[in-house]
Amino acid sequence: MKQRSLAKILTALIGLGLAATACSSTSASSSPGSGNPGTAPASSPRPAASFLGQLHGLTQVASTVPANGDVNPYGVAVVPASAGRLTAGDILVSNFNDKANVQGTGTTLVEVSPAGRARVFARISALPPGQACPGGIGLTTALGILPGGWVVVGSLPTRNGGVLPGLDPAGCLIVLNDQGTVAETITNPDIVGPWDLAVKSGATSAELFVSNALGGNTTTRDGVPVTGNCTVVRLDLALSPASPPKLTGSTVIGSGFPWRADKAALILAPTGLALSGDGTLYVDDTQTNSVSAIPQALTRTTAITAAAGNLSAGGALNAPLGMTMAPNGDLIVVNGNNGNAVEITPAGRQVATRTLIKNGAGDLFGITSQGGGLIIANDGTNALDKAGM
Repeated sequence: MKQRSLAKILTALIGLGLAATACSSTSASSSPGSGNPGTAPASSPRPAASFLGQLHGLTQVASTVPANGDVNPYGVAVVPASAGRLTAGDILVSNFNDKANVQGTGTTLVEVSPAGRARVFARISALPPGQACPGGIGLTTALGILPGGWVVVGSLPTRNGGVLPGLDPAGCLIVLNDQGTVAETITNPDIVGPWDLAVKSGATSAELFVSNALGGNTTTRDGVPVTGNCTVVRLDLALSPASPPKLTGSTVIGSGFPWRADKAALILAPTGLALSGDGTLYVDDTQTNSVSAIPQALTRTTAITAAAGNLSAGGALNAPLGMTMAPNGDLIVVNGNNGNAVEITPAGRQVATRTLIKNGAGDLFGITSQGGGLIIANDGTNALDKAGM
């Protein structure tokens, strides 16, 4: 039976009516983004073909359901270098739901090879003594790999059958070594329900960008948060081959991203993060059907609001979830309310849409690029899919 997921319920919840025209090939978007009709500036020439237009259809690489039955694959990350039990070129996948399909209770990371061999990299059933994660363990889309094979995954735990935690802050980042063993947790007041993650790393330091799905509560009900305005935070880390990453700084660089809780959908919040080569961090927001840009994300010391950073809104965006940078420098965003992917230029122009999964509401979630194609976590089939060139 097809598993239910957060994204599958979004159609009924949001009712935004912004679905793009379904097609098996790319098409020009009717909106250039940012609510500003017109053509792209002359200074932003387009290549002859969009990235999406060069992709073939999706093919399944492997199931992501481990022996304990966890479902709803959310986060994906390419292993950059072999270390311990990590093999370069493999994909790590984080599961969000347990076998009973309760959201915010998944505990497993699955490693999938390009040939389709899948194995459990880690099952985080408990944290080591002295380490804590406010609310417990419930793995999210926030997933990244640092030099030395240190794996960082977000936790936004639920309780009582999928109820959001009434804690502030709630959740944490869990750091595992290259054997899949938990080494530490990272918590501070700026980490509140870590929902997605982007990484920029060097030999001795790294920056983690985390989009929060909670915090800034504007409404609560019976002690449970209902609505609020969350943030995007940059975490500066010192790296050492012999010891876990050490947090050296924490800076809120984005603010005013609205979130909304719902018993069925769990939460609607900023979900996709992508970092460009020029240091701009892009954030897509499921609730507001928009993509924002945070310039100078690696060095900025103040927060830009979601409204001030608005890059593209509406058009073909329909409950956007996962997001990644394409090889041509464009953004690729996958929708929660249909099986479409949307290509957006750094100037905010929506230049192409493509149906990856027909009638695929809720199927597309975590996404990354690899080998000139796309790797996607498919919630509908609980599998890892690939769209190649």
